[in-house]
Amino acid sequence: MAHINSVLEGYLPWLNRQPFSPNTRIAYRRWVEQFVRYLNAYPAVYGDPLGESSARDYAVRDFKSHLKTIHHAKPASVNLALAALDHFYARYLQMGSPQVEREELPNQAPRALSPEEQRRFLRAVERQPNTRDQAIGTLLFYTALRISECVQLNVDDVMISERKGQVTVRMGKGNRYREVPLNASVRSSLQAWLDDRHIQFPGTAESALFLTRRGNRCSIRSVDLVIRKIAQDAGLTLSAHTLRHTCLTNLVRNGHDLVMVAELAGHKRLDTTRRYSLPSDEDRAMAMEGLKMEV
Repeated sequence: MAHINSVLEGYLPWLNRQPFSPNTRIAYRRWVEQFVRYLNAYPAVYGDPLGESSARDYAVRDFKSHLKTIHHAKPASVNLALAALDHFYARYLQMGSPQVEREELPNQAPRALSPEEQRRFLRAVERQPNTRDQAIGTLLFYTALRISECVQLNVDDVMISERKGQVTVRMGKGNRYREVPLNASVRSSLQAWLDDRHIQFPGTAESALFLTRRGNRCSIRSVDLVIRKIAQDAGLTLSAHTLRHTCLTNLVRNGHDLVMVAELAGHKRLDTTRRYSLPSDEDRAMAMEGLKMEV
């Protein structure tokens, strides 16, 4: 028991130094701690699970069964726990990854806002007191840009005229280049921000499209806070990635060609785009509700 607990004591400070997001670090810590508690509660009889590869595999397989049968963990949670233990064993203990199969996840569309939630979000965007935040919310909602792509934009990456507009993503995921057309709503909100930007930061040498109050390029964190603030005003909880999912879902469900949607999204594989045509939980519920017959 002491051996197991001492390993955990060394792992936690090491985990804090890894290049993970705060949410990933919290999740990995939670699952490894739960695994250690499991090992303390059910001592292994087939060797040292923190020192022998065969005992490692047996322990992780039994822990997986424990999560499913005792804690009733869903497949996604089980797979996250296994990912945490993969990292724990392979990177920290240098023992290689446990040989344990992942759970098969049900096919379903990524989470997107419902039509009513979309209206609430856009109305909250309109209520924002400054044109920059309005432009950020409108741009992410209608273009499916990733938040990292949004903060990388320069003024020169945006082309706006009276009847059309375009934003150029020069270094998207996988360093892929793409051009995304801008609808009238985005053109209007971006032009309003560009006009204010010129007034607020006259003669600035900063090329970034979106600037902080100090005139520096907005960070991913600052844009994320903008989106979450707008969402809170709308009575919603969402991230910029939810807006990306919503835009792509709208395009697919409006009958647009998957190849075109994949190009707009910057997807390398068409299968990634096909996910947006899969049914949501709401679709399944409505389908079953529609089975009601008059008797």
